Amino acid sequence: MMIAITLNAIVIFLMYFPQFKNNLTLEVIDQLFIGFFVFEAAVKIRVLGKEGYFEKGWNRFDFAIVVLSLPTLLTHVLTIPDTSLFLILRLFRITRLVRFIRFIPNLGQVLEGLGRALRASVFVLAALFFLNFLLAIVTCHFFAELVPDKFGDPIISAYHIFQLFTIEGWNEIPDEVIPLLDKRWLVWLTRVYFGTIVLIGGIFGMSLANAVFVDEMTIDNNAALEKKIDELQQQIEELKTLIREK
Repeated sequence: MMIAITLNAIVIFLMYFPQFKNNLTLEVIDQLFIGFFVFEAAVKIRVLGKEGYFEKGWNRFDFAIVVLSLPTLLTHVLTIPDTSLFLILRLFRITRLVRFIRFIPNLGQVLEGLGRALRASVFVLAALFFLNFLLAIVTCHFFAELVPDKFGDPIISAYHIFQLFTIEGWNEIPDEVIPLLDKRWLVWLTRVYFGTIVLIGGIFGMSLANAVFVDEMTIDNNAALEKKIDELQQQIEELKTLIREK
């Protein structure tokens, strides 16, 4: 099954190159893969029964992916032009690539760690969101008229403040504002202002969020190591007790 999914992924990958667009051979191969996955689901349902098949989470997941890929068949049944509807129907083939997820080793442990990391990071992310919101309004107030394409309204301003948080364009954005200032002290204040945004949001804020996230993701490994250390200490204590008794 992994081989079939891999081959189908290669076909889908090739179909999005301009030179292979609407390539009949690739289209037919893609349709054959859809048929194969439908046949696979049908056989499993026949062998295991509906209850036996759908009681397993991975089978429900696979079935959902197969159902989502079926609208792709309509692109060869309906005589419609290359419109947005046509493109949307074709995009359903990409859902089959999601089936790779089930073959990830220790996926349950990874997902559990991911959920734990998200819960632990929620307060840091909320603080960053509030900081972004606050700085977006302040920046919009002072620089909206000077650089409207960057800070013309709070939403645009929030986007570019977040860009500064990621250290992307940390020097290009201030450089667009500074030449428009007519007083030297405003230039220095502006540099300090944007430098503070990068320092607080980008270096401290994002680094803290990453640290919390990574720490929670790896806590399982730490817990296993601590358990082994505790067992080793217990064995050492038992060994010391036996030596003293002898």
